[in-house]
Amino acid sequence: MIGKIKEKISRYKKGKKDAEKKEPDLTSRVKTAEENKERQGWISPNYSQSKRVYLDPGLIAENRCFAHLDNVPEMEAYRVLRTQIMQRTRGTGCNTIMVTSALPGEGKTITAINLAFTFAREFQHTVLLVDGDLRKQNIHKYLGYAGDRGLIDYLADSAPLPELIKWSGIEKITLISGGRSCQESAEMLGSPRMKELVSEMKSRYHERYIIFDVPPVLSGADALTFYPLVDYIIVVVQAGKTSMDDVKKAVQFLPQEKILGFALNRCLTSSQSEPYGQ
Repeated sequence: MIGKIKEKISRYKKGKKDAEKKEPDLTSRVKTAEENKERQGWISPNYSQSKRVYLDPGLIAENRCFAHLDNVPEMEAYRVLRTQIMQRTRGTGCNTIMVTSALPGEGKTITAINLAFTFAREFQHTVLLVDGDLRKQNIHKYLGYAGDRGLIDYLADSAPLPELIKWSGIEKITLISGGRSCQESAEMLGSPRMKELVSEMKSRYHERYIIFDVPPVLSGADALTFYPLVDYIIVVVQAGKTSMDDVKKAVQFLPQEKILGFALNRCLTSSQSEPYGQ
């Protein structure tokens, strides 16, 4: 009896060793997965020049910045928006997008963040998310990292751009957000230095989209000053809050040919109850 047990143990150990020989280790599996993605066209940038920042997962979830997660019902709406943008811009060289709203509090910053996260999941594109609201820098606050320097440091203090770009640890997305507030924001956004910066960002990486979170149209001159520098505009509208009169007023100030469309924020539909295929 004991002999049979020893024999079974011996066979088990031998089978386990054989399985370990056949089964690649974790590093090999990760490397193989990365190689497969590269063969399928996945672009994987090097972030050696960007300072690493660490996001706060709890704060991100609380602020509804969910587009970096899988199997989130709301994610599909951002995929549709991303696809529409890519279809409109494919082959045109247009890669700069301004996200704004009619009035404050409609969710433009959250929309810009989620749209950027969605672009970061796309195989052949990367994204740079820029906080262009110089009076109220919020992107770094929503994501939970310290924004010690931002766009104003480049425009007013001539800080080198690489020192301002942060990598969140999420592949293919970089961020510029933070620094002191600026009351002369419209003048800064319309300055020659800002024009040069947008031009440089636009041409540096052909696969990169640049998304600017810009103040509301009806709250001041910032959006009106900045829109000539970008290719397209997305206007965020909050369901149940934004009046049609305010939307019409905002649209009248913007060039129709640049408006990609409207993003309806906080709109619940029956299709969001369960993700397709689940």
